Amino acid sequence: MGIVRELSTRVEVKDAFPVMKQLRPHLTEALYLSLYEEMRTSGYTLLACYDDESIVAVAGFAVLTNLYYGKHVWIYDLVTDEQVRSKGYGEELLSFIESFAAQNNCNCVALSSGTARTDAHRFYEARMGYARVSYVFKKDIAT
Repeated sequence: MGIVRELSTRVEVKDAFPVMKQLRPHLTEALYLSLYEEMRTSGYTLLACYDDESIVAVAGFAVLTNLYYGKHVWIYDLVTDEQVRSKGYGEELLSFIESFAAQNNCNCVALSSGTARTDAHRFYEARMGYARVSYVFKKDIAT
């Protein structure tokens, strides 16, 4: 299987962009790098799963605390390169994050997933044991 590593240099983060863009197609590379730097100051961690030194999957998360989950890991991004999906790379990343959460005394791992991403929902629920517990609502604010 692949090897999971935290991305710590700008070059590594930039190398992850082609895979991340498959999940976040609205991002340009410049905006992605800028947002990463801003999120990193708030505890955002970016991981990659490598196979033969190529990035095949990416995950971004942070440890948060709130009133309903307590201390937990929130996964902002999790995507496997479309060319190598269903080969276990996403499972490796998610399992790595779950182990990190346990080692850091978190109560749970949580995420949101777009309503149209039914394959991802099946992966989280049937394969990884996640429960569908809420809806996420969003309203854009004109600036």
